[in-house]
Amino acid sequence: MISFEGKTAVVTGSGRGLGRIYAIELSKRGAKVVINDYSPDTSKPSPADEVVKEIVASGGIAVANYDNIATEKGGAALIQKAMDEFGALDILINNAGIISDKSFSKMDIDSWQRVLDVHLNGAYHVTKPGFAIMKERGYGRIVFTSSAAALFGNFGQTNYCSAKMGLIGFMNSLRLESEKYNIHVNTVAPLAKSQMTENLLPPEILDKMLPEYVAPIVLFLCSDEMKESGGIYNAGFGYFNKVMITSGKGCLIDSNKGNISPEDISANWDEISSMENSKGYKDIGGFILDLLGMIDK
Repeated sequence: MISFEGKTAVVTGSGRGLGRIYAIELSKRGAKVVINDYSPDTSKPSPADEVVKEIVASGGIAVANYDNIATEKGGAALIQKAMDEFGALDILINNAGIISDKSFSKMDIDSWQRVLDVHLNGAYHVTKPGFAIMKERGYGRIVFTSSAAALFGNFGQTNYCSAKMGLIGFMNSLRLESEKYNIHVNTVAPLAKSQMTENLLPPEILDKMLPEYVAPIVLFLCSDEMKESGGIYNAGFGYFNKVMITSGKGCLIDSNKGNISPEDISANWDEISSMENSKGYKDIGGFILDLLGMIDK
């Protein structure tokens, strides 16, 4: 049985939806959890408080945090809450998110920036101080949240998809800096019923998109059982698969003219655009070495 006894987890945006389920399931398996849900007026009951009550009533340990992770101050305060309450940070799930859907021609800067501030900048604000603690302790599990909308595209979500693809670039670099510190960094792309999706899809589909169907892989990515880093995993409806960014074999054009023309590209387009025998890379170095190997042949 996968256990999180002795582990401390921070889950952003965990007052509702996916984050709430992640936090509850981590708690059931022994983790101490910081429940983050932005609440500017702390004099009123917060969704984070409700999740804490639910966890504590079940015998778990959790505390609420109301900071806005879209700010540097808020991200730092959230991580400090984990250290003040539990003296450790082992697991960080970057889950918080918002949407502000508009066609690109109608996309104003406020709609663009607010979405990037929560998804991409928010992940930076929380992960930066969290990573420093994990690095010092020589252990950590970090999960970013992307989206199939970003991986494959979705009408009216240029802001959301840009932020979510930015998180994949974030992960791709951070995992390389994490390797020698026993910090594993992975990304989940969930399809689940939430505040962001409940008005976008019909009820008969939403009923099959329970957050409980996504939580198992997220918990696995947070566990000691997960030995890999840098993976992107789709999860929804009880279906799970890995997604990879791959490079086609391509071709080397030797025009024997001292330059390469657009006509040369046209003549070789089928080979250039073919994805047959495509390949994934651990880092840009491997990609460049392959290119040099082709040129030297």
